[in-house]
Amino acid sequence: MSVGQSPVRHDAAPKADGSMEYAGDAVANNALHAVIVFSGKPHARMLSMSTDATRSVTGVVDVITARDAPVNEYGLTMSDQPALVGADHTGVAGVDGAISRWEADQIAVVIGETRAAASAGAAALEVDWEDLPLVASIDDALAADAPLLHPENGLPTNAYNPLKIRKGDLAAGWAEADIVIDDTYMVPHQEHAYLQPEAGTAYIDDEGRVTIEGGGQWTSEDRAQVAHVLGLPDEQVRIIYKAIGGAFGGKEDMSIQIVLGLAAMRLAERGEHRPIHCRWSREESIVGHHKRHRGQIHVRLGATNNGIITALEADVTLDAGAYNYTSNKVLGNTHLSVGGSYRVPNARIDSRVVYTTTVPGGAFRGFGGPQGAFAIESSMNKLAEALEINPVELRLLNAVVDGDEGITQALLPDGVTAVEVISACANRAGFSEPMGEVKPFAPIATLPSKLDAIRRGRGFATSFKNVGFSFGFPERCEAEIHLHGDGEEPTSADLFHGAAEVGQGNHLAMRQMTAEATGVPLDQVRGHFSDTATSGDPGSASASRLTFMSGNSILGASEEADKAWRDGERPAIGRFRYTPPPTEALDEQTGKGQPNFSYAYMAQAVEVTVDIGTGHIRVDRVISTHDVGRAINPRMLRGQVEGGVVQAQGYVLSEDLQISDGFITNPRLSGYLIPGIGDIPTEVESQILELADPLGPFGARGVAEMPFITYAPAVTAAVHDATGVWFDAFPLTPSRVMAGLRNAGV
Repeated sequence: MSVGQSPVRHDAAPKADGSMEYAGDAVANNALHAVIVFSGKPHARMLSMSTDATRSVTGVVDVITARDAPVNEYGLTMSDQPALVGADHTGVAGVDGAISRWEADQIAVVIGETRAAASAGAAALEVDWEDLPLVASIDDALAADAPLLHPENGLPTNAYNPLKIRKGDLAAGWAEADIVIDDTYMVPHQEHAYLQPEAGTAYIDDEGRVTIEGGGQWTSEDRAQVAHVLGLPDEQVRIIYKAIGGAFGGKEDMSIQIVLGLAAMRLAERGEHRPIHCRWSREESIVGHHKRHRGQIHVRLGATNNGIITALEADVTLDAGAYNYTSNKVLGNTHLSVGGSYRVPNARIDSRVVYTTTVPGGAFRGFGGPQGAFAIESSMNKLAEALEINPVELRLLNAVVDGDEGITQALLPDGVTAVEVISACANRAGFSEPMGEVKPFAPIATLPSKLDAIRRGRGFATSFKNVGFSFGFPERCEAEIHLHGDGEEPTSADLFHGAAEVGQGNHLAMRQMTAEATGVPLDQVRGHFSDTATSGDPGSASASRLTFMSGNSILGASEEADKAWRDGERPAIGRFRYTPPPTEALDEQTGKGQPNFSYAYMAQAVEVTVDIGTGHIRVDRVISTHDVGRAINPRMLRGQVEGGVVQAQGYVLSEDLQISDGFITNPRLSGYLIPGIGDIPTEVESQILELADPLGPFGARGVAEMPFITYAPAVTAAVHDATGVWFDAFPLTPSRVMAGLRNAGV
């Protein structure tokens, strides 16, 4: 047996001793160095750019500009962004390619013998700009006189991708309501802050393919986007992932890949065949890639005096920033999650995204779920207080079960375990029992806490997350297995899979599932991963899908390889493309449809201590409960839960991205405060339920995003329990907590 065990990761030793080769380490001795030049203009039109002074800098080899891009457009879900902004380019898909809509729009790639030479060349670029009006916020974007940032959309406003849900009889639902909770919630940006900034090397391989070694989340999609801009067929581009030091959605979109490939292609045409390496600094990384979407969500929730939900209205607006990236898809998840994992008989939900001249919003762990969950779970906690009902009891009264409709009026996929998760979490947390004694904080800087200023509280939240792609997007995953041996049964196996390993341990889990499926010992299963030259389309390392999808593709490939083995083929080769049940785009007017084929369910109970004299919050205990279906590797799974909680801790308490006039003003980790070892919860308990998903490999569901989704509303509920003050916006930095307490008279 391999599934359900926790063997040591095959990459553990090299990652621990520093011998693992990441993209930033893989620099050939003869490599050229690339510096990508940002516009530094949140909204401006390029009038001209001269590269003469740059080319005269000693050590500069070449400069790549917009005129070098055969097809100067890209985008993961909408081609609304130029690969390089340029004054002399005709534009992309109707987009004016001379306009910078974001401070990190890329305008040139300077190639040098050394990074210092390339940096000096970048500083010598001469660019003339015409500044254009800023659209710095959601309110600015929706103003009647706001400039249209993407007029090519044919819309009279900066808002786009409207989504609707119309369910039941809303008037009747409000008539039945004895109590109404009506509030607006603000959700902030968040920086991914992965350990490894963007890095990569591009060259032409022995078969003439433009090859990019780097880090991402979807090899096949990276290849397609690079090939599109380069005007090449997909097979003329090769993507190889080195070791990846974190991603969290931040490496789902392009950063350096396209322009590096473009540089390698153009320099080869000019007779220069040395590899080209690029590595961003932390500041470049923070400025140059997308963030979690900021937004505002208004929720009006009605219920009877005995706690039964009768009606829900919500208005959701997310800030897409300068370009779409995956905003339309993230919005879809927020649109669903704001309905919660509850039976809601009557609902109106309207959602949209808006363009602004700020950093784009894109994929980030939870993918719209944390924003929606914060709004609905905060409203549920307020409802419980107003009705004087235990917040766990309120959720159990309304939680969905098998056979229920979801918010989109489609039956929920089988395996609904919301009730089981809520009950297990509350029981483990002792949520109905008295809390422990009040203890002072350890001294914080020079501010030791005073015992009479200490308050304790607990909070609860629950939600769900889709597993896999949604809304009719074509979902698939391919695997290939080669079985070897001379006897009756295979003794070794090779697994070929394109899946990205972004730190979560998925490659070991895939080897474990291969061993389980083929009967080959785990130490005889060799993995060949993340290379478009050797693997098919894996889909993305996102949407909590990779274990679920890769496992099903491995089961199919194993079955095909076994058939070949029984037929006497040596090696016996099995190839399989797994396709799950189809999903549907929602009806534009009613929101009806089946958006997902699988969900996972989670709940969290949080205990906090608040120092009302300083505004500091200490999270004392977290019970994080998840139905994972089947734990393929329990130790790695617990690591996912604990890591997700810590990352969510930063989102809720300390990470405060500052933007002024379109510029990020704290683009360093010295000013953007992710949790350190002294800032994490005192105790995190991962409570794992294994209630099999009918479609999952060995019953497994996805889990990676789940610990993040419910953390913010659980923490704010605990802070309210401690202080009597509701916080409808975060991060809860000490100054914000103090302001909220003082405004409430605490």
